[in-house]
Amino acid sequence: MAPHSADTIVIGGGTVGLCAAIYLQRSGRSVMVIDPLPSPGGASFGNAGMISPDTAVPISLPGMLRKVPGWLMDPQGPLVVRPAYFGRAFPWLMKWISAGRWTNVLSISDAMRNLHKDSFSYWRELIGEAYDDLIRNDGQVHLWESEDESLTAARERQIRERHGIEARSLTPDEIFDLFPDMSPGPKRAVFVPGNGYTISPARLVRKLEELFLQGGGQRIHDQVGKIIPAPGTRNYTLLTGAGNFAAPNVVVCAGAHSARLLEPLDVSVPLEIERGYHIMLRDHGLRVGTTLSNKSRSFGLTPMAEGLRVAGTVEISGLDTVPDERRAFMLKRQVQQAFPSVNAENLTFWAGMRPSLPDSLPVIEESEKHPGLFLNFGHSHFGMTGGPGSGRLLSQIMNKEKPYTDPSAYSLHRKTIRLFG
Repeated sequence: MAPHSADTIVIGGGTVGLCAAIYLQRSGRSVMVIDPLPSPGGASFGNAGMISPDTAVPISLPGMLRKVPGWLMDPQGPLVVRPAYFGRAFPWLMKWISAGRWTNVLSISDAMRNLHKDSFSYWRELIGEAYDDLIRNDGQVHLWESEDESLTAARERQIRERHGIEARSLTPDEIFDLFPDMSPGPKRAVFVPGNGYTISPARLVRKLEELFLQGGGQRIHDQVGKIIPAPGTRNYTLLTGAGNFAAPNVVVCAGAHSARLLEPLDVSVPLEIERGYHIMLRDHGLRVGTTLSNKSRSFGLTPMAEGLRVAGTVEISGLDTVPDERRAFMLKRQVQQAFPSVNAENLTFWAGMRPSLPDSLPVIEESEKHPGLFLNFGHSHFGMTGGPGSGRLLSQIMNKEKPYTDPSAYSLHRKTIRLFG
């Protein structure tokens, strides 16, 4: 029996994969999406929902090296490396720390800015009339529970100034106007009006899938076990639990599972998994003016249609370890301390895996070793922001059109930081 075929198969049905699939479909290609989970699954379901075109700050910044011992000693800290996994994570962590050198940070921020700055426009381009129902351009508040500017906050301010990003300091009264239930005490905050959020990551991704199917796309619920190139031709067979699928073009948008899929093809990617957690408070009882990123307590707070989502923390422990639910309940304690009147009784919690390269930038390119094999993954904490621009850029690369930004910044062999060696 001949394998099922399409012009292009996208592996991964999350935000990144569906954005790419729709842009490719609208360029005239027949597209199939394969993912074992129904939409939305994985990180596309459980993220903080923030869409941040005016964020160009990578996760690694100067001063990270001295924090490593604390990550190992405090299993309930905002960032933890499980001791049993530290040896495997060490090479990636060293690259991550190297990415945090200031000269690297500036180059990385330029690439982030180019990928992110038009995110709202791309979302509107993708989902059309549904945009106003699902996305809010209400800005974001970044808050520190201290009156003094930390080194990290100063670096973030410098990056905003470098790119001409608007940000306004809030007075204490303005902070409490937006978040009247917040605990008293020293507070310092900036409002970034160019950022926003989705009221429901789940609904947003389902809308992408709906539009993809309406456009004639094929959606297969299955796990791709292996990508098999046909010798001497530009054709690929995808082995799944239900059979074979064939295409001359394959796009890997499999998030945390991408590196494992590429290993048999001798395509090495320094991808690490940053497991994140969230709690959803259904009946929280708080008055919340917009999204909040609490920099002192390392959590984000987003008002959503389903309730109040509190998301954050990073756990580096690999792809195969089981989640530690105590880290979700750490978020509960943090929000209770920041908002003493919160009702945290009716909650659900979640854990998922962020696919991260050391410099917080994704890889978006055609494989040098395998023509017709395209890579689009590694969006770290920024998938909802960078997914639309990545899909647009990937479509331009595949169709040999003029790219809207320099694609070399997202190559595995990019100059911003050495990903290998």
